[in-house]
Amino acid sequence: MAQEQKKGQMTVEEAGRKGGETVRDERGSEFYSEIGHKGGQRVRELIEEGKQSEGGGGQGSGSSNKS
Repeated sequence: MAQEQKKGQMTVEEAGRKGGETVRDERGSEFYSEIGHKGGQRVRELIEEGKQSEGGGGQGSGSSNKS
C-alpha cells in the first residue's frame, strides 16, 4: 500500500466492501433481487408521473405525440 494506516482504521472502500459482504452473508442473493425489483418499479412510477405532468397521459405503450 502506498499509504500507511493506523491500526483500526479503514478506507471508505474497505468499509463499503465489509458492509456489503455482511449484508450478503446475512440476507443472501434474494435480497438483492428483491430490492432491485423494487427500485425498478419506483423508476417506472416516476417516469409515468413525469409523463403525466408534461401532459403525455402515460396510458398505453410507446410514444404517441399527437400534433
